[in-house]
Amino acid sequence: MRPFWLQQALDQDNDAVCLPLAGDERCDVCIVGGGYTGLWTALMLKEQAPQLDVLLIEADICGAGASGRNGGCALSWSAKYFTLERLFGAVEAVRLVQESERSIAAIGEYCAANGIDCDYRMDGTLYTASNPAQLGATDAVIGALANKGINSFERLPLEQVQRLAGSARHLEGWFSPAAATVQPGRLVRGLRRLALQRGVRIHEGTAMTGLEHGAPVQVRTRNGTVRADRVVLGMNAWMARAFPQFERSVAIVSSDMVITEPCPELLGEIGLDSGISVLDSRIFVHYYHNTSDGRLMLGKGGNTFAYGGRMLPVFDQPSPYQPLLRDTLSEFFPALAQVPVAASWNGPSDRSVTGLPFFGRLDGQGNVFYGFGYSGSGVGPCHMGGQILASLALGLDNAWTRSGLVKGPLGQFPPEPIRYLGSLLVRNAIRRKERAEDRGVRPRQLDVRLARFAAAAGKADKG
Repeated sequence: MRPFWLQQALDQDNDAVCLPLAGDERCDVCIVGGGYTGLWTALMLKEQAPQLDVLLIEADICGAGASGRNGGCALSWSAKYFTLERLFGAVEAVRLVQESERSIAAIGEYCAANGIDCDYRMDGTLYTASNPAQLGATDAVIGALANKGINSFERLPLEQVQRLAGSARHLEGWFSPAAATVQPGRLVRGLRRLALQRGVRIHEGTAMTGLEHGAPVQVRTRNGTVRADRVVLGMNAWMARAFPQFERSVAIVSSDMVITEPCPELLGEIGLDSGISVLDSRIFVHYYHNTSDGRLMLGKGGNTFAYGGRMLPVFDQPSPYQPLLRDTLSEFFPALAQVPVAASWNGPSDRSVTGLPFFGRLDGQGNVFYGFGYSGSGVGPCHMGGQILASLALGLDNAWTRSGLVKGPLGQFPPEPIRYLGSLLVRNAIRRKERAEDRGVRPRQLDVRLARFAAAAGKADKG
């Protein structure tokens, strides 16, 4: 059984199967990876250069990775403004915040224009405090956005916050209309369907087993070779295993989710009747939204860490944290305490040091490009990633190819076992700190200090 979103999409998907590669193929551009990054890149290449022969290979089926199992929250980079400014300067930080908001709207417009039914609802997002220690956590970045003239957030009265969020657990809230929610499995399968219609050749069940630089580049698979003038690698969490030079560029960490059986009447009674996404101000945030068929999805990041970037079997199983998520759901929504959980799942996200994705030219080559490190927030930014990678593959000189995002990874994690042990140490400190804050108790100073290592990169794992 696939994760809930993807299985729901597949149950309604009558499109043709894309057979594995058998034999050798030649193309202009070969894309490795059939998630949001690879499919947006393919579609943008065909839009700008319809004559290009684009071939995409995917190890499993399109959407089997993070694109078919994320939380479905399409969020901007507004909350990451300080990180953007520190890394790229104020001018580029402002541009990237604005582009991230434009991408969210553009995804909805694209889906509407091309018949992709993915439950896209641009009903905004609400950043909240769910315990007293979180009060004011968002004020500084909101002030910075306002100073730059790019603030889309409005502080709401507490009564309105609790009504919109459907829970009295929230103690303050900032609302922005520049956010959306989607059914992620339907989005990725819809992009696949459109790519096929536009002439992109797709081979599923076709893992890359090797890559040889040259002109053309040779992408090896088990049953054939693709020779391509240019290659785009959109493998996300799997990049670190395929290319050892990236092993310390990302940490592989799970985001875990549960979704209820339909309960539209109860959701209506508590006021959670729009597509708004709600996120609190924890380091590993709680995030949730409803669905158009009356379910509630709730998730939390930062649970399972993988040693050495390995793809653990647990990533393809029901979440081991389902009891914790069930308890959290009942705490936020006492009225839903008896509503059955329909499914739980988790999956690997590629957490970068900065909390931002990065792009570049593999090994300095001018015809092999990559992008990953979305850090659990890729639904909206993958649209920007497609623009970046399409621009690189087309050899364009534009704001995307000149961006600091295209300088490759901007930091490394420590080597193993320090990274793994340090991740567990920090994760457990965060858990103790936030449990204490939930009880109104002052956390230990050591836990506060350790938590700052994760807080420096911003909120994690929410879309």
